[in-house]
Amino acid sequence: MKVSDLPISTFLRELGTTGVWIRTGPFLSHLQTSFSSVGRTIHLLYADFPIVAHGQFADFHLRIAPPRTLRRWIRQQALFHLDDEVPFKPLPASQAFAMFEWSLNWCIETYAHQFLIIHAAVIERKGQAAILAAPPSSGKSTLTAALIHRGWRLLSDELTLIDPANGMAIPIARPVGLKNQSIEVIREFEPNAVIGPVVVDTLKGTVAHVKPPGESVRRVDEAVMARWVIFPKFEAGGSVRIRSYPKGTSLLRLADNAFNYSHYGLRGFELMSELIENCDCYEFSYGRLDDAIQTFDSLK
Repeated sequence: MKVSDLPISTFLRELGTTGVWIRTGPFLSHLQTSFSSVGRTIHLLYADFPIVAHGQFADFHLRIAPPRTLRRWIRQQALFHLDDEVPFKPLPASQAFAMFEWSLNWCIETYAHQFLIIHAAVIERKGQAAILAAPPSSGKSTLTAALIHRGWRLLSDELTLIDPANGMAIPIARPVGLKNQSIEVIREFEPNAVIGPVVVDTLKGTVAHVKPPGESVRRVDEAVMARWVIFPKFEAGGSVRIRSYPKGTSLLRLADNAFNYSHYGLRGFELMSELIENCDCYEFSYGRLDDAIQTFDSLK
């Protein structure tokens, strides 16, 4: 059974009572929330994700709930709970779904040390993956959202998971986060893209999330080897440029983007070295998405 198989009324009722167990790649999350806005957005953006039977062992037990103060009723806020802990301060209730996305990322970054975790997008085409690593506001997520609507498979927008046993990238394929002008850029680029509610005045500005393609979710058990490491950057009005980038410098930059590189000690260096050795590395800048997609499709 998948999320969309449950009528929205049933889905909201279960979220508000026993909760729902949703599988996202290698992780099973048990989610409870009384916020109907969160439930409706999950039902929309996670429509193709599998639901498993109640009571299963879950990697994360997550709850989004109002605080037990006057803010439960006045200027309503949302609190994130992991088991019985509250690791973050509350946010306005309008940001509750974004809180869920950010918090689930944090759970994986903090606890999923069975994987080497890199802050990077990862996409795949014809059995070969491209890792896209860049700081915020570089256009990484916009580029990722465009590519997955032009034939590339989404493994992840935020977290590249590398299996230390074989060096393969493990898919998660959750919604792609967009910020500010990128939301309208993707609306215009791909009118059929399913985009969730737009939320303003967050710490990241105006945010929204793009539903992952159904095929990416259905193929979430298909790990893949990385073929390219690319450091993208959007330059308004700029022409497309791609140039080879030194592997040694690429290793250092990718290690700087890893959440748990030091956790692995020497094995972390070996894993990152093996990853870089098997990849062609590039710096890439673009001003138009169509040009960027043409360049990515020409990668060999």
